[in-house]
Amino acid sequence: MAAEIKTIQFGEVTRIDLSRRIAGRGRYWTTAYLVDGLMIDTGCAHTAAELGRALQNEQLSQIVNTHSHEDHIGANATLKSIRDSVGIFAHPAALPILADPRTQQPLQAYRRWFWGWPDVSTAQPLEQGSVIETDRYSFEVLFTPGHSQDHICLYEPNQGWLFSGDAFIGGKDRALLAGSDIWKMIDSLKILAGLPAAIMFPGCAQVREDPSQELSNKIEYYQEMGEKVLLLHKAGAKVSEIANILFGRPMLIELFTWGHFSRRRLVLSYLGMNDDGLRNSS
Repeated sequence: MAAEIKTIQFGEVTRIDLSRRIAGRGRYWTTAYLVDGLMIDTGCAHTAAELGRALQNEQLSQIVNTHSHEDHIGANATLKSIRDSVGIFAHPAALPILADPRTQQPLQAYRRWFWGWPDVSTAQPLEQGSVIETDRYSFEVLFTPGHSQDHICLYEPNQGWLFSGDAFIGGKDRALLAGSDIWKMIDSLKILAGLPAAIMFPGCAQVREDPSQELSNKIEYYQEMGEKVLLLHKAGAKVSEIANILFGRPMLIELFTWGHFSRRRLVLSYLGMNDDGLRNSS
């Protein structure tokens, strides 16, 4: 099964959309960006070889992973093998996963199918507020947990570029990925909404110009749903009932992810509960 790669130029920023081709078409795309020798995310293992060939003659000096999910770190090792001098950087909590992805981040069957096992890569830790320098640009590092605990975003203040990884996904979410924290997601979105960003480059959604209103709308939606979840829970509704009332009927994605991505997990996260319905310790 071959990979599918599409590129589009946004001024100095090259957007690279990557997907494994299944049944004749790309499925469950992920996005990487290349700007001034800096690679922001590297897609999945299934597209690593093709991405390496596509970048063979490109300037490449640094890689930053917005987080450690397998569809964002999959070509780290491939690109490092092509250009040994390239430095890889990520949130400190992501480093053990990059160094031993099979042990530290076991993948469910659907994740192995769509994105595959990343190879081992060694990264250097980033600090909140630190700056990634390229020849022409300076990117501020923002810690933005929620989608994952090791999520970061990059912001270039002189250009107004915001590389948001998976901190922002368009639409009105009806489900949540295991390990995500909805309240931290809201807090992180508030940080992003407070930036004077001219253009936002997400990890799996359309590029947005002047994204502040969309970010604010997303925050408002999440908070409104959170208030409704808490009210229904206080009134005695069960988690499954709340999921059906607020987020509608079961979705196909819940079935083939075996509930790893589900309405139930979204409700539980709003309630600060784990899979067993017990309060999280943190």
